[in-house]
Amino acid sequence: MNDGAQRKYGPLGRTLVIIPTFNEAENIKPIVARVRSAVPEAHILVADDNSPDGTGKLADELAAEDDHVKVMHRKGKEGLGAAYLAGFRWGLDNDYGVLVEMDADGSHQPEELPRLLTALKSADLVLGSRWVPGGRVVNWPKHREYLSRGGSTYSRLLLDVPMRDVTGGYRAFRRETLEGLGMDQVASQGYCFQVDLAWRAVKAGFHVVEVPITFVERELGDSKMSKDILAEALWRVTTWGVGSRVNKVLGRRNG
Repeated sequence: MNDGAQRKYGPLGRTLVIIPTFNEAENIKPIVARVRSAVPEAHILVADDNSPDGTGKLADELAAEDDHVKVMHRKGKEGLGAAYLAGFRWGLDNDYGVLVEMDADGSHQPEELPRLLTALKSADLVLGSRWVPGGRVVNWPKHREYLSRGGSTYSRLLLDVPMRDVTGGYRAFRRETLEGLGMDQVASQGYCFQVDLAWRAVKAGFHVVEVPITFVERELGDSKMSKDILAEALWRVTTWGVGSRVNKVLGRRNG
């Protein structure tokens, strides 16, 4: 990766917090209020996948009351990765300098966002990390913690990336970083989408840093994690890792 200490970074520009939603009617108003309080200058884009519980309508009500809140209505449930990619493109098209990933359920605490944005002043991508010193999880059963730690470790070792929490979804990107990741080629979803973008950032030579966060398990609504999402992550990470190693071996032989 590029040495961030030796690079000169320009001002961050306007911040857009992207919050994908599907059936988050119980959480959308509290999370938007917390973001507005924590980073009053930031704008929020709620990317709703046509939630049957009326989340999109509630988001529209928030947007009608507050010009810092925007809503993207999507046709249906297409997955976390597709929602974020659509949000990124909207943000880039509308000249935002910083684009943030944040869950709607409160597990990513908006009160910690100022620390991520401060770190981004000397980085290309900042990851909110549960697994660096100072990071932690709250109200998680042990099997969930072992699964998350194991997934990050497996991805880190197989893909040869230095981050401790490569699967986490609380992130702040500079627009130049997203523009350099080849988003048009990203097809991964869910858990795996986060690994994909982090790996792309490392391969592209961007300076990635981690800051500790406290991840709090949701209190309202249902988790979107599923066996299919985990299976996709395992398959894709294994395929990427093996392919990368094969290419390195072939490159050395041809060289």
